[in-house]
Amino acid sequence: MSKQDYDNTLTTLKAIPTENIKIPNIPIDTYLQEAENLYLWVQEDKKALLGINLDWQQYVEDITVRTAALRHAQSLWIRRKTGKEKSQLAWREKLPIAYALRNDLLADYRYAYKDNTAILLALKDIAKGKRYSDLIQDLSDLSVLGASNLPELQAINFDISVLDTAQQLSATMAKLLAEVTSSTMYENSTVLQLRNRAYTHLKEAVDQIRSAGKYVFRKDSDRYKGYISNYRK
Repeated sequence: MSKQDYDNTLTTLKAIPTENIKIPNIPIDTYLQEAENLYLWVQEDKKALLGINLDWQQYVEDITVRTAALRHAQSLWIRRKTGKEKSQLAWREKLPIAYALRNDLLADYRYAYKDNTAILLALKDIAKGKRYSDLIQDLSDLSVLGASNLPELQAINFDISVLDTAQQLSATMAKLLAEVTSSTMYENSTVLQLRNRAYTHLKEAVDQIRSAGKYVFRKDSDRYKGYISNYRK
């Protein structure tokens, strides 16, 4: 039901003013468990809390929906975060490989085409780039350049399969670079914003119930303790 509750709550979540969004300062799994515990605890006190006009339907009955929505939003966030971290790890692993291949190809080509002025000028231009985007383009350019001028490479027993490797690595690096430097980094992504909105929505209900319970049972320690966060305590 988590996804269904999340979908049904989306309109409400998106309507929360940006300035009202709360950032969790408690582990989400802990907060979810405390909210579920609170829901069970408060059932025994329904009559007393209705006596001070706590909106039972809006806060107590709806807390299960809000909890489910946050649980699903958190799962989406974890999946997004994990995917981003995997891309970052893959990028870091492949980056030195890409640089090494680029440098090897430049060295091979400078020797193989030492008598070809036009190609040497092209290599000089390729070697100028220092950005990651240049590295990616260089691998592609070097692959195409070599494939278009095979005799000189074959003459030095160059492994022609490396040209395909360079092209494939260029495509892979381009994809990874897009993922790790996307304009919507996961820290500020819509997925994270929705997670925080779902937390804010649940927190509203939890705070209302706890506030009411602490007030009603301020002289009854046995019932009062159920309205306190064990994590914060």
